[in-house]
Amino acid sequence: MEAHIAFPLLVALIAVALAFDFLNGLHDAANSIATIVSTRVLKPQYAVAWAAFFNFIAFLFFGLHVAETVGKGIVEASIITPPVIFGALMGAIAWNLITWGLGIPSSSSHALIGGLLGAGTAKAGLGAVVWSGVFKTSAAIVMSPAIGLILALLLVLVISWIFRRFTPQGADRVFRKLQLVSASLYSLGHGGNDAQKTMGIIAVLLYSQGMLTGGFHVPLWVVLSCQAAMAIGTLLGGWKIVHTMGSKITRLTPAQGFCAETGGAITLFMATHLGIPVSTTHTITGAIVGVGASRRLSAVRWNVASSIIIAWVVTLPAAALIGALFYWLTLLF
Repeated sequence: MEAHIAFPLLVALIAVALAFDFLNGLHDAANSIATIVSTRVLKPQYAVAWAAFFNFIAFLFFGLHVAETVGKGIVEASIITPPVIFGALMGAIAWNLITWGLGIPSSSSHALIGGLLGAGTAKAGLGAVVWSGVFKTSAAIVMSPAIGLILALLLVLVISWIFRRFTPQGADRVFRKLQLVSASLYSLGHGGNDAQKTMGIIAVLLYSQGMLTGGFHVPLWVVLSCQAAMAIGTLLGGWKIVHTMGSKITRLTPAQGFCAETGGAITLFMATHLGIPVSTTHTITGAIVGVGASRRLSAVRWNVASSIIIAWVVTLPAAALIGALFYWLTLLF
């Protein structure tokens, strides 16, 4: 274990982690609100406030299994040092800013995990990697959008049958109200899964500095500060990505928006319960593609969806490379 850093530096590093959490909320705001904005159920400013509230209260509904996976299930906790944490965060932040500027809904989650892998291996080599956690997370890259797609598609079929006697206008009125429920559930799932990744990073940093008594755990003040940072980021929104998620992939009716959000929420609830750090971006994109494909395959703008998939594939290695570079930079100072 390396020497402990000065307290002001520790505070600064925690501030960087919370800045990442804020950017995560900013970057992923579209995941929670794209469908209710595109279907005009809520105006954008009300939609982000709705999502931010449910992002914040998510800690009341979920255990901290994802935080534990990120804190000690990606790289060995024993090799974590402040430079490793700094490299991981900067890798994730840099990649988030690049993709946010381009309007590409990449995964903040996998950017953070990529940054952690890059900085961790730069310090201690591949032997420091907890491969079981990495394989579980990597499998989720494929599984979460697929599950979201299948669930959303099944929900479309079930709802089409249940509401077969309704007029289109009558069904719209019902689902405009139900979308408020589905959006709140999705925002809960987003806050429950995504905020925990930063909790895990801060907790393992405190653990490396000998500031956690009784073994690795996540203190309450870390939980509250992470949920608040994400909620504030969501409140400010990410409008470029809202446009991509809400209208460029496929056009949505309120019923289809409800199916996409509900399918995505169920997927996130399951993953959070199992402690798997999935991508909310992957999940909602799969669900939106599912409802679009339920009409006809041509309803999905596959060129947009394919560019998003390319971003998914590139995120882990790109963030890992940036994380490693920042780790090496810290050694020069």
